[in-house]
Amino acid sequence: MAAELLPDLEQLETAESVPVRGRALAVRAWGATWPKLAAAALGLLAWQLVVWSGWRPDYVLPGPLPVFQRLGEDLRQLDFYAGVGITLRRALEGYLLAVALGSVLGLLVARVAVLRKAVGSAILGLQSMPSIAWFPLAILLFQLSEGAIIFVVLLGAAPAIAGGLLSGVDHVPPLLVRVGRTMGASGLTLFRHVILPASLPAFVGGLKQGWAFAWRSLMAGELLVIVNHQQSLGQRLQFARDLSDAEQLLALMLVVLVIGIAVDSLFGALDGGIRRRWGLQP
Repeated sequence: MAAELLPDLEQLETAESVPVRGRALAVRAWGATWPKLAAAALGLLAWQLVVWSGWRPDYVLPGPLPVFQRLGEDLRQLDFYAGVGITLRRALEGYLLAVALGSVLGLLVARVAVLRKAVGSAILGLQSMPSIAWFPLAILLFQLSEGAIIFVVLLGAAPAIAGGLLSGVDHVPPLLVRVGRTMGASGLTLFRHVILPASLPAFVGGLKQGWAFAWRSLMAGELLVIVNHQQSLGQRLQFARDLSDAEQLLALMLVVLVIGIAVDSLFGALDGGIRRRWGLQP
């Protein structure tokens, strides 16, 4: 009789645990969401208060309501999505090239002592160099083309990615390395199975920072370099400024901000998952 009741009890416990897990996930999601919503509400309130103060005329600094109305009009136009697609394609191409170059450079500098002495400090110097400073050289090399934009995105993001990987390798606990050697790992095997996995949290941080540099470099590039009259986000921003269309300008700035926050949230989720797996975060 007890054996017959056991499956029923297990099913009952499973059925009861599903709503509990659902509520826990909902509470966790709300706990992560409400601070961002509160910050957005405070930002909009501050924006509206500045408009009400009369600091600038409405045609120069419109309030949130007309800007969101203009954004709603843009969202109903196919050309708007085409422009967003062009910008995201450029961002993805430049960022993937930066990941490849930055990862290779970081690994070489971490493994080869001579390279570390030769270019280790140069990586930090390149990372602190403003992306816009590369544009004269990029335009000289590639003229007014997408190549100039991708070139600057690459140089903006790759040093941050290489620096993140190098920092992760440098901060691997020596005890972990000794344990790996005790278990028979050495050379490339030690580097692949012990050092690289241990440096992954810092490397993801470098990837996240590299995306921030890439996105910032791309926006600067699209403002400066107009390619075949493609309606990218940066080009639309420039046209809105030329036409003194403040509502369009602020609406596009909100789009750029939202895209940046969305991608940053993805990296944050990836970083949090890795840190929890590594025991660095509860």
